[in-house]
Amino acid sequence: MKVLYNDGHVDECPEDQELHVVRHSAAHIMAQAIKRLYPEADFAFGPATENGFYYDIDLPEGTKISEEDFPKIEAEMAKICKENLKFETYELPRAEAIAHMQERGEKYKVEHIGDLPEDARITFYKQGEYVDMCVGPHILYTKALKAFKLTGVSGAYWKGDKDNKMLTRINGVAFRSKDELAQWEHMREEAEKRDHRKIGQEMEIFMMNEAGPGFPFWLPNGMRIRNSLMQYWQEMQDKYGYDQVQTPIILSRSLWETSGHWDHYKENMYTTKIDDEDYAIKPMNCPGACLIYKSKPRSYRDLPLKLAEAGIDHRHELKGALHGLFRVREFQQDDAHLFIRPDQITEQVTDVAHLITAYYAQFGFPYRVELSTRPENSMGSDEDWERAEQGLKDALEAMHVDYKLNPGDGAFYGPKIDFHLQDCLGREWQCGTIQLDFQLPHNFQLEYTDKDGSKKQPIMIHRAGFGSFERFIGMLIEQYAGKFPTWLSPCQVKVLPVSEKTRDYALEVAQKLRDAGVRVKVDERDEKIGYKIREARSIDRVPYMLILGEKEAEAGNISVRDRSNETTQRDLGEFIADVTEEIRERR
Repeated sequence: MKVLYNDGHVDECPEDQELHVVRHSAAHIMAQAIKRLYPEADFAFGPATENGFYYDIDLPEGTKISEEDFPKIEAEMAKICKENLKFETYELPRAEAIAHMQERGEKYKVEHIGDLPEDARITFYKQGEYVDMCVGPHILYTKALKAFKLTGVSGAYWKGDKDNKMLTRINGVAFRSKDELAQWEHMREEAEKRDHRKIGQEMEIFMMNEAGPGFPFWLPNGMRIRNSLMQYWQEMQDKYGYDQVQTPIILSRSLWETSGHWDHYKENMYTTKIDDEDYAIKPMNCPGACLIYKSKPRSYRDLPLKLAEAGIDHRHELKGALHGLFRVREFQQDDAHLFIRPDQITEQVTDVAHLITAYYAQFGFPYRVELSTRPENSMGSDEDWERAEQGLKDALEAMHVDYKLNPGDGAFYGPKIDFHLQDCLGREWQCGTIQLDFQLPHNFQLEYTDKDGSKKQPIMIHRAGFGSFERFIGMLIEQYAGKFPTWLSPCQVKVLPVSEKTRDYALEVAQKLRDAGVRVKVDERDEKIGYKIREARSIDRVPYMLILGEKEAEAGNISVRDRSNETTQRDLGEFIADVTEEIRERR
């Protein structure tokens, strides 16, 4: 695919950038269509994104765009594509660029120019009557946009600042071909079927209530899943040599000032007053871990000190950003903090990476790894950063892990490794992270006595595997479409008596399963067996149904239907042995 760069030259587009260029060009074509339909519209930002594109638009008072308007906007976009308008580019000096945008009534572009560095090149792209300030590149002709669809409308503050005007954001997707768009539409339908909010309600896993927006209520079935996942988590902490701790949910303002959160994160923290002093509900667990470390003298022999905490945290998210279990205000973090000596970096990072990848292997998530290095606004010595970055590289290479380097994208307090999971719908989730931190040990004046008797500062590793239990459970609901593996299923076996005559036998079978530690329910309702089977399969999504008629009651055996919908006659004792082994081994 050939594209037009902002210096006027045309060249082949690298394959990994083609989709970005197509989507960016679609944003311009959408803006042109909206300008034709709503001549008074003003345009702010309109970039391509990882999943599509959007444009933020300031519409005249009383004018609204809803999803009902999408067909006419898409029709106008199709018309522009059919016109096969040529994309052209040009550059203007700053003063002329400002005048150019003022003349065209583009107040947001004028303000944007004011935010650019003095030496910035200011380039424009034009197709037909539409002009946009843009760095490009773009397709050569509008006809090259072959497949697009508008997907949503929402509000967005200018520059993302809630003190600025609320604009209308129109989202869309664009692809290189109609086949790619059709595949995306299929995946979107699949995503709607798997939506964890819908399945969570059907299976009674969790609920939300306006009494606490963003604060999930876990229902009995959800607690079964959480507790099973937590038990797995605790076993893995023991296996990898972690000590488990729990730190208070509310801590004083002075602690958050020491950690730096009060200055940098206060707007996202919930605060209260106790005895006329400021306190905050913790948004993260690391300062509490520092206090535990500091509670007694430490020697080089004590390191690594590995503290795991499934800590309950609270962060203020904007109400419009809340989304089921994926974006909440209260969450339980799969967290740990390791305090190590500099010579232990490679060894401990390798150990942490093995733990995190073991999690993902358990649930069948493929993943990719990124290594982010020192940013411009970092703290710490060159020597510290060099050693830390090399330690992370050595750990990844020792494990033969392919990784992408993200220069300058580390945290200000240290470099990091991020794990990006891919789910069955091809979406990526950044869950696991390994971060090296020099800042908090410095802020809290943490130290250990080295071999020679001198005082040294430990390095801190922040580690998460699931991220939060809330989001991870949301991901698992969608990954499995509610059909959890047996060890995670809220109900592992559902017993279905065919009629009232076999109810007593059903209760007897259920009790034997319960005694063996299997989660079981009996459907005692006076409903037809076909109805009970359909509900157990489509609503409860149970791994196993036991269908018990008079024949089974007389023979003292069971009919087992699994998720393949095949029914087999089984001995109850053998079935219990097989199921308990499957649960124990987490198959």
